[in-house]
Amino acid sequence: MNYKDIAELLFPSVNGTIADLEKEFPIRNLKKEACVTRFAPSPTGFLHIGSLYVSLISSTLAKQSDGVFYLRIEDTDKKREVEGGVSQIINTLKDYKIIFDEGAIDENKELGEYGPYHQSKRKRIYQTCAKELVSHGLAYPCFCTTEELDQNRILQEQHKEAIGYYGKFAKCRDLTLETIKEKLNRGETFVIRYNSFLDKTPTAICNDLVKGKIEFPTNQSDTIILKSGGLPTYHFAHIVDDHFMRTTHVIRGDEWLSSYPVHEQLFRAIGFALPNYIHIAPIMKNDGNSKRKLSKRKDSEAIVSYYNELGYPIESVLDYLMNIANSSFEDWRKNNPLANLIDFKFKISNLPKAGALFDLIKLNSVSKNIISNFTEEECLNRIKTWSEKYEPEFYDYIQNNEEVFKKSIPLWKGNQKRPRKDIAKWQDLTLNLSYLYKPSNAIEDYELDEFLSEQKANIFIDKYKKIIDFSFDQTQWFNQIKELASQLNYCCDIKEYKKNPSEYEGSIADMCALLRIILTGKKDGPDLYSLLQLMGLDLFNKRVACFKNNFA
Repeated sequence: MNYKDIAELLFPSVNGTIADLEKEFPIRNLKKEACVTRFAPSPTGFLHIGSLYVSLISSTLAKQSDGVFYLRIEDTDKKREVEGGVSQIINTLKDYKIIFDEGAIDENKELGEYGPYHQSKRKRIYQTCAKELVSHGLAYPCFCTTEELDQNRILQEQHKEAIGYYGKFAKCRDLTLETIKEKLNRGETFVIRYNSFLDKTPTAICNDLVKGKIEFPTNQSDTIILKSGGLPTYHFAHIVDDHFMRTTHVIRGDEWLSSYPVHEQLFRAIGFALPNYIHIAPIMKNDGNSKRKLSKRKDSEAIVSYYNELGYPIESVLDYLMNIANSSFEDWRKNNPLANLIDFKFKISNLPKAGALFDLIKLNSVSKNIISNFTEEECLNRIKTWSEKYEPEFYDYIQNNEEVFKKSIPLWKGNQKRPRKDIAKWQDLTLNLSYLYKPSNAIEDYELDEFLSEQKANIFIDKYKKIIDFSFDQTQWFNQIKELASQLNYCCDIKEYKKNPSEYEGSIADMCALLRIILTGKKDGPDLYSLLQLMGLDLFNKRVACFKNNFA
């Protein structure tokens, strides 16, 4: 059979060769250890936290090796593409300081010499490679209809045979040139399939840089490499793009491991060297008695915008993801609390082999540490930026009360010598510390219990409101509190109180807790003296009146 004639018949307008493409996209002039990595999302919706995780690892590997990190947009599935999806991905990654050396920079613009970086614009390159495979008998046109393929599958299921297009089911594998001409003249649509029958290799071996050596049976099904519109499937596009963009390390989710035999087969068939593979274990979530991958459809925390809306600083999310990626990161961060993330020496060998469980408690802990190291001015600017977009009422409060708001920041942030870690995300300010920023609103819930009761609180506040003096310094204020504690039989000596608790109404700490509950509704919170000074007499009286209305 004259395969070259078939190739010319199928691709009459394709004149170039793979050799021409090799010259057009030469091997990059980089040092030997440099990594060329990519992030290759499809513009089909919001960015998944797992995608941010993969892009962070890819970016880090490239930057730490003086390599290249590029953005490739895999937009060949136009039915699933979301309008503005490319810009959404690019802008989100910019927000998280994931900076590309090459690739798409918006819906229509690109940067770099190895493009186009949108797969939908690389049709010429894919068809050049496909034509050469056809010309050597390694690929062929398939005219089978959906109905015929469905019938194949039904027969395979009935006879408990492997599902796929192979052997006697590969009806188009040996079509003659004349038959192909007839079908084309009738306007029949076709796809291009790889001819797996020619591959006699018994196994496919993946030497994954994280999971080690993995053996698979060689693929026996004739994989589609070009769809009917002339654009490639993921399998073929991945081979062609990673070769001609000179990718050295492919970092992707381990759900793609099952596709490795097809990819290795296509690399060998076309004569391209395989890149290094790093298959990343997914981020998991508890679901009843089992675990599953975080899902965009089921889990709000799977979508990157979720963290923006709640007000997690980008540094918190990136540090949390790096905690997952390398177990040594946590100790490094403790010793280098203010260092840039890129200064951490990332190691491929430290990537987890199994899926890490999403841990909101850990994320909050990481974020509290991050926020505690911000300056007050940084906090102010970040909170204003966040609230303007997500909490406009809070933003208006800050704009109208900026000096008061500035004075409140040390209450929950502390200072350099004694940092507080009360806040994990900016939304906490409107939830956990709403009493600081809603002076005209009543407290809705009070954390009272059988010991810290409303009766004790009323007895205390009736005495305290008569003597409160906002001109006192902290020492004078605390001496006054101790004096009142003695009058009301609250023990000022904690050790003594622990020895004989039944002889007292409580400790001085309990009395302070009552005052805090009256003012804020909560048992715990910022420094009480500073809180009183920030509130002032007018708001103090309003909070006391609110409490009385609820519990008098």
